[in-house]
Amino acid sequence: MTKKQRAQTAIELLKQRYPDGVCSLTYQKPHELMIATRLAAQCTDARVNLVTPELFSRYPTVEALANARVEDVEEIIKSCGLYKTKAKDIVALSKMLLEQYGGVVPDTIEELTKLPGIGRKTANLVVGDVYHKPAVVCDTHCIRITNRLGLSDTKDPAKVERQLREILPPEESNDFCHRLVLFGRDICQARSPKCEECPLHSCCGQWGEQSKGKK
Repeated sequence: MTKKQRAQTAIELLKQRYPDGVCSLTYQKPHELMIATRLAAQCTDARVNLVTPELFSRYPTVEALANARVEDVEEIIKSCGLYKTKAKDIVALSKMLLEQYGGVVPDTIEELTKLPGIGRKTANLVVGDVYHKPAVVCDTHCIRITNRLGLSDTKDPAKVERQLREILPPEESNDFCHRLVLFGRDICQARSPKCEECPLHSCCGQWGEQSKGKK
């Protein structure tokens, strides 16, 4: 089985298990998704979803966030961890959005990654979910699972992204990454993967190696 065939099999099997391949962060506006994803660094999506309603209620626009006091933002997002750095980035990126992009979130990875605190993972998520362009969101779930499946062979996010872009159908890549998050929480966990219950045996390189070892 080639990597492209393995990827296509994984895509179809995950579609069956998780028909709705959607982001687990809640948001209503493009900048809210970007900020929620920044908050999710080393923090759970569930925790972020508890924090963002107050943040976006108090600061409902990019302009409001750009004019916010960093200390006030810190208080709201404190439970997300790394809150001082995140609050500083939120205010700074909002100012840059307002001053250089007219308050509109850019639609390319190149422009998005110019914003303070925004890396390729967040940029890909915004490009894929907001602008519906092909995107590969290389979070910890994506990297771990694609390594196990044999679709990637490195822990470096940028390299994994490049490897996956070569084998994933562009129209499937974004939803595939969302489904990997659900699959990673449900079955293919970091420490104790539930390999015996996994629906991806037919395309999993790691399972294949384990099976050979048992013979």
